[in-house]
Amino acid sequence: MAKKNQHVVPLGNGWAVKSEGATSATIITSKQSDAILVARDIARDNHVELIVHGRNGRIRERNSYGNDPNPPRG
Repeated sequence: MAKKNQHVVPLGNGWAVKSEGATSATIITSKQSDAILVARDIARDNHVELIVHGRNGRIRERNSYGNDPNPPRG
C-alpha cells in the first residue's frame, strides 16, 4: 500500500488531518497546532510529507519526513 502525505486543512471552525486523497478526516481538532502535532506524528511514522494549509486553503508550510525530493545542500 502506498504511503500518503498528511494534510492539515481548515474544516468549518476547526482543523482536520487528512491523508492525501482521503474523503474523510483522520481527526478533527479545534486548534491548528493540535492538528499539526497529530499529522506530524503520522508523517514521521510513515516517512511522508506534512502539508499545512492556511484558512484560505493555500499551502503555507511543507515538511518532509521521508524521501525529500529537494534535500538541503550543506
